[in-house]
Amino acid sequence: MTSMSEKFYLGRQPILDRGQEIVGYELLFRSAGRDFAEFDSYSQASASVITNALSAFGIQEVLGGKFGFINVHLGLLLSEMLELLPVEQSVLELLEIIQIDGQVVERCRELKELGFQLALDDHEYSPDYADIYDVIDIVKIDILSIEPAILTGIIEQLRRWPVRILAEKVETVEQFDACYSMGFDLFQGYFFERPVVLNKKKIDTSGLAMLKLLQQLTMDATIDEIEQTFKANPSLSYNLLRLVNSVGLGSREKIKTLRHAITMLGTCHIRRWIQLSLFAGNDARGINNPLLEMAAVRGRLMEILVMQKERERPLAEQAEEAFMIGILSLLDVLFETPMTEIIDSLNLTDEVSGALLSREGLLGRLLCLAERLEVTDFDAVRPLLGECDITLDQLLSAQLEAFNWRAKVMSN
Repeated sequence: MTSMSEKFYLGRQPILDRGQEIVGYELLFRSAGRDFAEFDSYSQASASVITNALSAFGIQEVLGGKFGFINVHLGLLLSEMLELLPVEQSVLELLEIIQIDGQVVERCRELKELGFQLALDDHEYSPDYADIYDVIDIVKIDILSIEPAILTGIIEQLRRWPVRILAEKVETVEQFDACYSMGFDLFQGYFFERPVVLNKKKIDTSGLAMLKLLQQLTMDATIDEIEQTFKANPSLSYNLLRLVNSVGLGSREKIKTLRHAITMLGTCHIRRWIQLSLFAGNDARGINNPLLEMAAVRGRLMEILVMQKERERPLAEQAEEAFMIGILSLLDVLFETPMTEIIDSLNLTDEVSGALLSREGLLGRLLCLAERLEVTDFDAVRPLLGECDITLDQLLSAQLEAFNWRAKVMSN
């Protein structure tokens, strides 16, 4: 049996809709004391997910208002433990090893009446499962295990029931496009982080303005210079005024000028806002852009990990660099522009540039750690923790704080 004190790595795999907006996460846990992904039983693994999500991790911090997809084995499906989960945010995934029989269908009906959503994981369609299709909400299909021609026929058959069909293991834009055309409703994978080709897409006016402003803030430009950049870009100025009103500065003083707003907010707040706005402002999905989600958590996680360490350099300075590296590390995907060109447009230190281009130094290793954690590559996370001189407890604490921070920032 697994001890309740056993520590777990935590992973979240994003699930997107047809508009490529995040609607939920599959929660994945790996025992930190094991070198492999297996548990003594699937039921034990599922129980570990639930008990840890509810207690050690905290479901709100982990999900940030989105749905949580949790694997469920037969023993857990039939137990009352499931009813500890928040009904409005939980999607129970019936593992493919569950034999669908009358008992399972009846239990699913009970859970559905309680308000849970239900999913079939790694499912292979069969007309024999008609009874469960009447109850289930989502059918998850591993697109790599089924030929495309057969997939199309399966989707047509499943359309006879009011289910949403989810494509698992979507890792490229080409796969997403193919699944989108077939009619899949939901998509799980990291295709949004991997463009087909970096085609030197021209960065639009607002993107250029934000990059210029970020450069000025990085170089400690004067208030006059920063004000001029805002004046030349009305949309940035409008968003600045909105920001001043949303961050709760504790002042009821009316804003008189752009300079007044800049002074009230402070360059540190403006820099962080610009870093996040690069993602939210450059995409119709806004705050639901999965790249923004990833960038915000990545930057904040790296910042917290630096702050946990004792360094010779000024702590605040290196922590700010860590946050900026996390944010900038995804700009090449956002703008479909090689990272070298983005870095050339900013006056970055050698340490920051080296971390972004070749994962050099402590900040580069922290970036690798954040990246591996995002894709739930726990085998790579373990040695990176040692290289960065970070404990698992420190990582989990920073991860949850980053999730919580992101949820608060995005709700403003």
